[in-house]
Amino acid sequence: MTDSPLNLLDQSASSYLRSARHQPVRWHPWGEEAFARAQAEDKPILLDIGAVWCHWCHVMDRESYEDAELAGILNEHFVAVKVDRDERPDVDARYQAAVSAISGQGGWPLTAFLTPAGIPFFGGTYFPADDRYGRPGFKRVLLTMAQVWRDRREEALESATSVMAAVEQNENFSGRGGDLNLALVEKISGSILKQFDSRNGGFGSQPKFPHPGAIDLLVEIATRTGSEEARDAAMLTLAKMSQGGVYDQLAGGFHRYSVDERWVVPHFEKMLYDNTELLRNYVHAYQSFVKPEFAHVAGEIIRWLDGTMTDRERGGFYGSQDADIDLDDDGDYFTWTKAEAQAVLTPEEWAVAGRYWDIGDLGDMHHNPQKNVLHIRFSVADVAKEAGILLEEAVERLSAARNVLLKARQARLTPFIDRTMYTSWNAMAVTAYLEAAKVLRLDSAREFALKTLDRLLVQAWDGAGELAHVIAYPDDKSPASRVAGNLDDFAFTVHACVDAWLATGKIAYYRAAMTLAQAMVDRFFDRTAGAFVDTALDTKEDARLGALTARRKPLQDAPTPAGNPTAASALLRLEALSGKTDFREIAEDTLGSFAGIVEHFGLYAGSYALALERLLLEPIQVVIVGRGAEASKLEALATARFAVNKTVIRLQARQLTAENLPEALAETLTQVPHPEGESAWALVCRGRTCMAPVSDSERLLEALETTV
Repeated sequence: MTDSPLNLLDQSASSYLRSARHQPVRWHPWGEEAFARAQAEDKPILLDIGAVWCHWCHVMDRESYEDAELAGILNEHFVAVKVDRDERPDVDARYQAAVSAISGQGGWPLTAFLTPAGIPFFGGTYFPADDRYGRPGFKRVLLTMAQVWRDRREEALESATSVMAAVEQNENFSGRGGDLNLALVEKISGSILKQFDSRNGGFGSQPKFPHPGAIDLLVEIATRTGSEEARDAAMLTLAKMSQGGVYDQLAGGFHRYSVDERWVVPHFEKMLYDNTELLRNYVHAYQSFVKPEFAHVAGEIIRWLDGTMTDRERGGFYGSQDADIDLDDDGDYFTWTKAEAQAVLTPEEWAVAGRYWDIGDLGDMHHNPQKNVLHIRFSVADVAKEAGILLEEAVERLSAARNVLLKARQARLTPFIDRTMYTSWNAMAVTAYLEAAKVLRLDSAREFALKTLDRLLVQAWDGAGELAHVIAYPDDKSPASRVAGNLDDFAFTVHACVDAWLATGKIAYYRAAMTLAQAMVDRFFDRTAGAFVDTALDTKEDARLGALTARRKPLQDAPTPAGNPTAASALLRLEALSGKTDFREIAEDTLGSFAGIVEHFGLYAGSYALALERLLLEPIQVVIVGRGAEASKLEALATARFAVNKTVIRLQARQLTAENLPEALAETLTQVPHPEGESAWALVCRGRTCMAPVSDSERLLEALETTV
């Protein structure tokens, strides 16, 4: 399409929007210009929402939006608006809710027909160009909707009114009346466990998504209560996922989800946010259950992110990696025929690798049955026994085979990487890296996380109340206007700043967290409703185009942790450090506003349950002071066993001054006698009560067993 004249998307910085700039459709980006034109010409709006990593979005682009006849119909009867769902999650969330209310479907591409004011009256997801797959062809849909707007407008307007009412009701959750207690946590975890697949791990049937919030909740409950049911569910899920094709067996990192219940065949796109949250799952499970396999998977996720998804020089994590090279491809970069594998492996390597990863003549892919998705079917011990070789030799051959296959794969055309750096996703990555660095003793992960956060705070934050949704676009392109930060951007960045302070003791990170948290409260907390909205309350009404007039109070983890529990959790962490009681009151109000309904969200309420535990369980702070091997030993002991209400802080003796510490912690530490002559010591506090400082591992272990 490169010979076609450019449409208005040529001025966009988004990778997804720029990919459509040569299409014959006269696309507009989301904004006042498109709505003004629709009003002036009395035309309905055709809204397309997709993403650069979305396979069916590209299919619809090629079949319909690059077709001159269909583009002509669209340009004649509609004003066309294209939205990148990663760049504008606020727009996407509302129209997903609208189309779901209309058709019972959601997902991408999202195709919606709107009044000139932006209110949806019809919609769906993917429409083929012609009638097929049991779906009406897009040409027929376009002509029908144009006819409806021309001849049956009252019906369209009536539909739009009822759809918008449904959106406002569905997205404005209200459920006061329930009690905030650990019984509510048990109800949520019980609902999750009812959906647990005890054969394959995970929850429900196909398609299968990871649900990191639910996994973290089960790890926490297993650790805190000793629940074998929660432990077994978490451990089997993590084990089965890492053995499946949903996990990249060669390079590390997880694909977005599995189309089957066994985790074998994935949708091959890789998202930053999935991998940051799954990294935390494996780190937390390793903390609590000490299974080396979990630490290994965590290390491989970091290796893949480091090598593929990061700006090593300046800091920052890229948003996603596409699934395919082109539309005739379905994961071919990641999959192997038997012949392809045998062509690069020695017979000895093949004898182990072919069996271990289940590479056969008949593979797993519908578009090419010879293509195999690498997944672990047999243990290395079983493969060694079958091959008649020692376990050590099988491990060596498998390692060599992995390196050979990975090198051969890297010679293939690589799926597109969207190098956009989103603020919330980068903040999530900072938290995940800092947690992994502390548990797995990875200095390089720690340093890169801090480099990334420093870049975020310089490029996306103004130092006060403004935070942008995007840190940087590919090739440092400048957008026509910056997308304002949403609740997720603020909440996750607050967490990242707290984690950076815990990792370094640098008070500047704590102060940034406090400033951002106050801005988050001021701009997003609805004091009347007692919960956070996803877009700033101070946004001017005339800037709330279309369905953006609907207030959303995000409660569900879908797929990232929901904004309200994430914000509440951030405030509770800061209250424990600062003593700022209104932060705790706001967090409690927020969680209380959903207490009457949240148990019904089960699998999608993991983050809520974790935040509620943080509210109800007394905070445990373990302060490690000192340098050298002994301090590191104390820190490792304190870090063992994941607990949502436990904070481990590493400080140097010179940092133990009021000006270098959060207010409540400074008050605590000044009241405790500091051991003299000790190179390293630890202080364990529960709530506002601290035990005597200890300087050896045995006594620290005793103190932890008393409090945790």
